[in-house]
Amino acid sequence: MPSTRVAALTREDITAAAKRLRASRPAKWTVIVEGRELPARPLILEAAGVPPNDPTNSHQAVKILEDWGFDVRYEGRATPGKGKQESQAAMEALIRSLRGSCKGDDSIAEAREREHRLEK
Repeated sequence: MPSTRVAALTREDITAAAKRLRASRPAKWTVIVEGRELPARPLILEAAGVPPNDPTNSHQAVKILEDWGFDVRYEGRATPGKGKQESQAAMEALIRSLRGSCKGDDSIAEAREREHRLEK
């Protein structure tokens, strides 16, 4: 469980800390803030003003960053976050809209059947 100071962070706290944070050793979990890729856990600890031995782990830091809408990466690759969920919802809406084109006399399936019957 993240410490209380970490749990109380706002998006503005994180963005301000990103401006102060300097590059550190490479990290597996990173976040993009204002075009800079920064290590996730050190950024959260800096924003909260807690020492490096704070009990907040990387996964908790990532969750906080994702909840605030930041682009989180693992080993340089984007992770499935809210943006991906929105894309998934859009894809499902498209599929639902196309389902109607497969039914009825004017459907794609019916046109294919007519073509198939004419070929025989």
